[in-house]
Amino acid sequence: MEPADLDLVVLLGSGALLAAVAAVRVSTRAGLPSLLVYLAIGLAMGEAGLGLGFEDAELVQVLGNVALAVILAEGGLTTRWATVRPVAPLAAVLSTAGVLVSVAVTTGLVHWALDVDLRTAIVLGAVASSTDAAAVFSVLRQMTVRGRLRAVVEAESGFNDPPVIVLVTVVTSDAWDEAGVLGIAARIGYQLLAGVVLGALVARAGVWLLARSALPATGLYPLATIAIAFVAFAVSGLLGASPIMAIYVAAVVLGNARLPHRGATESFAEGLAWLAQIGLFIMLGLLASPGRLLEALPTALVVGGALTLVARPLSVLVCATPFRVPLADQVFISWAGLRGAVPIVLATIPMSVGLPGAERIFDVVFLLVVLFTLLQGPTLPWVARRTGAALDVGARDVAIDSAPLDELDATLLQFAVPPSSRLAGVEVAELRLPREAAVALVLREGALFAPHGATVLRAGDQVLVAAPREASAAIERRLRQVSREGRLAGWYAALPRRPGVRPGEG
Repeated sequence: MEPADLDLVVLLGSGALLAAVAAVRVSTRAGLPSLLVYLAIGLAMGEAGLGLGFEDAELVQVLGNVALAVILAEGGLTTRWATVRPVAPLAAVLSTAGVLVSVAVTTGLVHWALDVDLRTAIVLGAVASSTDAAAVFSVLRQMTVRGRLRAVVEAESGFNDPPVIVLVTVVTSDAWDEAGVLGIAARIGYQLLAGVVLGALVARAGVWLLARSALPATGLYPLATIAIAFVAFAVSGLLGASPIMAIYVAAVVLGNARLPHRGATESFAEGLAWLAQIGLFIMLGLLASPGRLLEALPTALVVGGALTLVARPLSVLVCATPFRVPLADQVFISWAGLRGAVPIVLATIPMSVGLPGAERIFDVVFLLVVLFTLLQGPTLPWVARRTGAALDVGARDVAIDSAPLDELDATLLQFAVPPSSRLAGVEVAELRLPREAAVALVLREGALFAPHGATVLRAGDQVLVAAPREASAAIERRLRQVSREGRLAGWYAALPRRPGVRPGEG
């Protein structure tokens, strides 16, 4: 490659990256996952736009798996087991049995409605059935949803990728002809179970190693943590297990351990995940051919409609009903199952192995993801309100930023008092924060001062709280509670009650 060609590639790459970063703000305001903007950038750079030719599906499949590993690693590192534990059984059932129900129903409807062979129908059903962690996180984090429902949807989106990836890989391989149903089921079960075990073992060894290492620079700890997660990915792949399951489990274990410089590690992983998403979606947009997409539109509507309106609701009903999940909550969980990178990357697997009709499958899945994300993303807040999943906190909710102090094992929390928040008028002592916390500074009308217990907070105040790391979550919950309910928030719950007497009845 000539130096001038390299300069042009770097210019195009950096320009696309800057455009993608700027597009995050646009997609956030529109309530859409940023993946749609990234796909559009890829299409604009491709054969119908700037004319860049790119048809290497095998390269996309390899790089796509690495990008998915990075995205899932970041999700695992930021997943708190205390939040996931109460909903783990339901999320596990949704991501395994729920996926199988969804695949079976979609396969049957596609096989009947489109008159395609069984193998193609299974591939279409499996590829389209996995929800996408990146898409789910990007939409839900813009909404105020009840904590349990949020945890269920986010945990399911993280756990259901590995089973579907294993299923598609097996169905498109020689195992389809060589192994029966029980053989395929045994392979899938082994890959998932071995991936969980290997991911946990590698992560525990990594935690032990990091705790006893004294690296010369803070920036080396994030690199070492990500490297440990990818060791789990590689070891699992070499042993025939699921690398995607292994790296997600390893990241969850690492993220819930007492790691040095956790804040730097999470920030580094977040940046890598954004880069992986941007590169992945732009690459998928380049691979798509706009000239073929129009022909795939009817098929995409049939498959997407079967999945979104029949298979997904039925799988949620079958899996959530035994857990006594209310029907309204089931409707929200069903509609919140957004598609994204995973289905499109999975659609490159049939292309890389030369499966008949593979290009058609890719076009159908590409269109399906775009069309139904445009449908589900903007309407999800409305569905949340109609089903009661949304928390009606309005402008009284308070946004809290945190910064870690690794050397002190502490956290600085900063928040502004919104105009209509009930924090306004509350004395610092009335916040009733944990004993170890200290309201250190208040910035009011440009003046900075150290408050005392009788200092009354005002709308517009910028407040800085210092606390031990383990108390930060409780402080955030308390501040949001006071912001919504006022100084007496939680008061009745804290009072001793006589049996049979409701709070407030004396």
